[in-house]
Amino acid sequence: MSTHRVTLSVPTEDRPRAHAFFTALGFATPGEPADDGVPEPLQVAVNDGLHVMLIPTGGFGWVTAGRTTAPRGTVECLVSLAVDSQAAVDALLADVAAAGGEVVSAAVQQPWGYTGTFADPDGHLWEITAPPA
Repeated sequence: MSTHRVTLSVPTEDRPRAHAFFTALGFATPGEPADDGVPEPLQVAVNDGLHVMLIPTGGFGWVTAGRTTAPRGTVECLVSLAVDSQAAVDALLADVAAAGGEVVSAAVQQPWGYTGTFADPDGHLWEITAPPA
């Protein structure tokens, strides 16, 4: 089987705000800037195999053939991000709070690892997990 890059697409209400948030967290957002100064398409490079594409809310219905976009506060997916250490989880959650995101659940030790969850400015949930101590 060949290796593929996965792109998860989610709606965003404000491209510049989303771009500022993810670059403040240290994520690469590859691409040539559009008229608003934000790369088009706006993609967050999570790793070599996964990108998250943020599509303007108004255009998201076009891509999904008019299917209803879930309202804010509705969870349809969870992006899970593995990091190397508990310190990396704590640091990223601190960066999220400083960049205007919402820490949904503080980091705690679970049987599967040290984990915390945050919501980006559009309310999409991201789980950060480090291996168990």
